[in-house]
Amino acid sequence: MAAMGAMAALGALPAGAGALPPLPTLGVPGVPELKPLTRYEAMRLGPGWSHSCHAMLYAPNPGMLFGRIPLRYAVLMQMRFDGLLGFPGGFVDRRYWSLEDGLNRVLGLGLGCVRLTEADYLCSHLTEGPHRVVAHFYARQLTLEELHTIEISAVHSRDHGLEVMGMVRVPLYTQKDRMGGLPNFLGNSFVGTAKFQLLFALKILNMVPEEKLAEAVAATQKPKKPAIDHAAAAAAKAANELAGPARAGNEFQDSAENQAAAQAAAELAEQPAAVPESQAALEQLAAVPVAEAVAAEQPVQPRADAAAEQAVAEPME
Repeated sequence: MAAMGAMAALGALPAGAGALPPLPTLGVPGVPELKPLTRYEAMRLGPGWSHSCHAMLYAPNPGMLFGRIPLRYAVLMQMRFDGLLGFPGGFVDRRYWSLEDGLNRVLGLGLGCVRLTEADYLCSHLTEGPHRVVAHFYARQLTLEELHTIEISAVHSRDHGLEVMGMVRVPLYTQKDRMGGLPNFLGNSFVGTAKFQLLFALKILNMVPEEKLAEAVAATQKPKKPAIDHAAAAAAKAANELAGPARAGNEFQDSAENQAAAQAAAELAEQPAAVPESQAALEQLAAVPVAEAVAAEQPVQPRADAAAEQAVAEPME
């Protein structure tokens, strides 16, 4: 709470009231920086700027995962209607609401039982992109019991199952495989500045050491090994096993055919007399005149005039 009060006081000071300390930055490699500005500077922006307010609710958690991994803190985020992760909150119309009043109005729709004040203000950043939006971020530390009560009440809020699909807790640990826990969580898709705000709050509030944040971000940027298609590998192995006997059978058949051909060639080589007899038969056939061969193959047909004479003579008899 002391860190949040200091940030709120820093943001409330006018820009010309003495030298202000430099605004904190995230400073995590691989995460693009957003431009920080004080609350006073944000309130002086013209009417062309939109204001969004979101809140991180968290509680110290002394629990141990599997009896050996410290959970550190329970941090609440939401799964939104569009499948993106974000913090509770939304846009605030500055014509009708102060930042905190607008934020509490939106929180009442999604959570139902929490109200934030200016003391919970943490930071403001200008967002990237074509839209001129300044994102205000708040953080409130609760007890673990209070946090659990909010999780229960969120299920009965008006927006549950509509704009809010459910609350989730952020894992703040990293497992031995260097991916389980926070690195895998950071690999999800976040809306707007939510991922930056999460990392910024974890660093500023000393909830996770900066080097651990850098390691978790770096782990999400490494190319993942292609997943092994175990079903395809098993099918290929089975096909190879089935093809083995077939290949062996083909090789045996080819060998048998080759042996039969070799044996036939040897038998022909052992019968030299058969070749001259075949040659004599061919020479004898060649000596027969073509006309005789044709006559021998085709029976002689009676002439048409002889058949007519025979047909006329029979009645006359």
